[in-house]
Amino acid sequence: MNARNAKGRREALSRRHRHEDHEEHPNETWLVPYADLLTLLLALFIVLYAMSSVDAQKFQEMSRAFSVAFNSGIGVLDQSAVVVSVDQMTNSTDMVRLSGGKEGVASSEAARRAEQELREFEQLRDQLSQYIQENNLTTQLDIQLNHSSLLITISDNALFASGKADLTPEAKKLGVAIGTMLKNYPGYEIAVEGHTDNQPINTAEFESNYELSAKRAINFMRVLIEAGGLDPRLVSSTGYGEFRPVADNDTPEGRAKNRRVEVSILRKFADVSAVESLQVSDNNAAATTDS
Repeated sequence: MNARNAKGRREALSRRHRHEDHEEHPNETWLVPYADLLTLLLALFIVLYAMSSVDAQKFQEMSRAFSVAFNSGIGVLDQSAVVVSVDQMTNSTDMVRLSGGKEGVASSEAARRAEQELREFEQLRDQLSQYIQENNLTTQLDIQLNHSSLLITISDNALFASGKADLTPEAKKLGVAIGTMLKNYPGYEIAVEGHTDNQPINTAEFESNYELSAKRAINFMRVLIEAGGLDPRLVSSTGYGEFRPVADNDTPEGRAKNRRVEVSILRKFADVSAVESLQVSDNNAAATTDS
């Protein structure tokens, strides 16, 4: 009897011991998602730290790459998924860098050509200015260089007799001189425009100022083409009559300014130069505001 009781006590103690051992080792499956969460947080902080020194395009590309990794249905800790993500991110970043490089090269090339063109136009302007001074034509010719063209304005009394479209000998000499200078700058479009005052004209040759201004522009254009050997496809002429005045037609001085022929040598990189000038102006304005 005592032996049976002792055996029962030993079995009870054994069951209790097993039960206590079981309670000392609880379920630890929660550690797996917890470890994944910590790994994700670590990766997030590393990426954020790396992003602090990259541009917006790289940020977007890396964001897409991580989005692919996190939403592809594969565990983040799966090595194959991580490798694919890194490859995609690297390729995307290389493509962005390559694209930006091409745009940068094209922009630099355009800026270089615009600068070269500006030097050519400044050289042509200086040659024309020297010719004007040497021939005492300062009151009859004016030269302006802007972002779109080199504009040569010639008073009509330096070219034509009143109410006539035939060039005077002095006018032909001037046209030959300008055409010869333009010969050294081929490839540019040239626009020749004729303008008059608002005094009406009605003769057997010219019914209105339209015809007179157009004929004057054509005659001067022909001299430029012949003297400079210019490509006729790049040279045009237009007559505007009295409808584009630069001064008041109510005074003799104003009407004299309106009677003119304008020769415009058009720049090819006008927009590039204008944008760069605008950016420089904006930067200067911003610097002034900050100071």
